[in-house]
Amino acid sequence: MAQTARRLPDWLKVKAPGTANYLDLKRLVSGLQLHTVCESAQCPNIGECWNSRTATFMILGDICTRSCGFCAVKTGKPQFVDEGEPERVAEAIAQLDLRHAVITSVNRDELPDGGARIFARTIEAVRQRCPHTTVEVLIPDFKGDWQALAVVMAAGPHILNHNLETVPRLYPTMRPQARYGRSLELLERAGRMGEAPTKSGMMLGAGEREEEIAQSIADLGAVGCRILTLGQYLSPSQAHVPVDRFVHPDEFARWRAFALEQGVAHVEAGPLVRSSYHAELQAGALKGAGAAADGLVSSPTSQLQAVR
Repeated sequence: MAQTARRLPDWLKVKAPGTANYLDLKRLVSGLQLHTVCESAQCPNIGECWNSRTATFMILGDICTRSCGFCAVKTGKPQFVDEGEPERVAEAIAQLDLRHAVITSVNRDELPDGGARIFARTIEAVRQRCPHTTVEVLIPDFKGDWQALAVVMAAGPHILNHNLETVPRLYPTMRPQARYGRSLELLERAGRMGEAPTKSGMMLGAGEREEEIAQSIADLGAVGCRILTLGQYLSPSQAHVPVDRFVHPDEFARWRAFALEQGVAHVEAGPLVRSSYHAELQAGALKGAGAAADGLVSSPTSQLQAVR
């Protein structure tokens, strides 16, 4: 799967991280022995987000049991479950004074519940430590264990996120241990389990065709997905799925309009958009649109203000 390096277009270029806030947050995460998807997945927005003193926490360690062709997170056999992790995540959120927190995880397919219990404990710990913070969780598919999903939903997240990532045809290379239909079913079931709106995301530029993108967006609308993020796929290394093309911002704008036509309430689309990028703004926009999401924060006045 070796690939030739491609020059990034201007709209994908970002400043290198290294501000005082960035370094302070890095020390906080390290001191509390936590992981972030910002670092593990090589997010291009880490400089902007960490400078604003917000991060996406990754629980259940930093070793994933799956080997997705798009993802930079380490693959292997996790050694243990850190029972103290939920409280340390809550402590970090308290220290950062976050109004909206995003929590994701690696896949832990070797666990009977896929890690659902730790997700629930983390949500509960944040609610207790930071009662005014809204919680968004980006969860794995739990291999279709709907009881595990129910455990997470019972803990009361404010937003339930699960990403499709790509179109069905590319699953064998992009998400070989996942199932497209299973991910759609998870979103549909989660939408029926409580008041938390569902959210999903896709990466464009990995070789998908226009009609496939349209069908996947329509599928998400059909299962009641309320928030959608669309961003540019960037290959983490030569060992990963190569970039097929760089999607122009104008095309992202067209897909945003199409998704809204399919009934998705809020769409964040652009080259640098990622699942948790400006997540509080998405939550606020959804509430502003009248969604049934009790406790969600109000939309900030500026998309550039710190999420805290």
